[in-house]
Amino acid sequence: MTLGAQQDTSYHNLPVLITGGMGFIGSNLVHALVRQGAQVTVLDALIPGGGGDPSNVAEVAPDVRIVNDDMQNAECVEALLSGQRVIFNLAGEISHIRSMTEPLRDLAINCSAQLQFLNLCRLLNPAATIVYASSRQVYGSPKYVPVDEEHPVNPVDFNGVHKHAAEGYHFLLRQQFGMRTICLRLGNVYGPRQAIHQDCRGFIDAFLRKSLAGESIEVFGDGQQKRGLLYVDDAVDAFLKAGLAGYSAAVYNVSASSPVPLIEIARTCARVAGSLPPRLVPFPSERLSIDIGSFHSSSEKFHREFAWSPRVGLEEGLRKTLEFFKSRRASGLHASSHPVSR
Repeated sequence: MTLGAQQDTSYHNLPVLITGGMGFIGSNLVHALVRQGAQVTVLDALIPGGGGDPSNVAEVAPDVRIVNDDMQNAECVEALLSGQRVIFNLAGEISHIRSMTEPLRDLAINCSAQLQFLNLCRLLNPAATIVYASSRQVYGSPKYVPVDEEHPVNPVDFNGVHKHAAEGYHFLLRQQFGMRTICLRLGNVYGPRQAIHQDCRGFIDAFLRKSLAGESIEVFGDGQQKRGLLYVDDAVDAFLKAGLAGYSAAVYNVSASSPVPLIEIARTCARVAGSLPPRLVPFPSERLSIDIGSFHSSSEKFHREFAWSPRVGLEEGLRKTLEFFKSRRASGLHASSHPVSR
């Protein structure tokens, strides 16, 4: 939406497009928007290893337009962009480990596809608000904590480099064409519909997977590295607020209120799940090379401008997450290997 345009105040009947809408955060956002009565379109290529799963949106599928296609398919995207008021741009690869072993794959997904998609947005629907799911990983190893938006950007892996480049595309649309683009730098989001059974993702995926199996969680190093975990409902709330924003700033941190040592996160997860206590193990070399130590970002800017704060605490969030996966396992629902398109 350009400067001076009318601001939306509700998602009811609002046309909304979500890229990566069958993934973890995207599917939770889909559920929230359906509850608010939005006209939701989902675009997801279901790239193997990307976290997309049709079962994530199966419950609301009758109320959603679902398109299983790549955001680089110009013909497909052109047909979807017209009339969309808000575009939640969550498509992308998040694996830091995989980005180091397959950097060109990460480049294609997180840069080339984003550039083509955003250029079509510029040409066909420059009035839309675009909210991009970026990552705290762009900061790299922190020079100070909590990390604010003025902290230097210095990623330690290809994924962080490419996510920052994608931010740059959004910034350029804003600066050169007056488009409303907002980048949310997310930190360690977890919760229902997370792709915990896929390898090479985040530590919390492994923690949850081990706990559900009743196994002991392995924590690398001394376990004192601190992280803030943000429950997915709080992340979704941030996206919803940003999507209805006036002409706000270009980038915001969105993270948990306070950091917790990894060993304490593991102990809480094990206690809630009733699994074996965690144990400390040496760092694998491929992970040590991209480990950033303790990290905590400040969401004060987003809190101040959007009246947003995380509401779900760590133990409550872990309990809800574990209950979701236990329920899904009991019902026989598992990640689908066969894409569904409509």
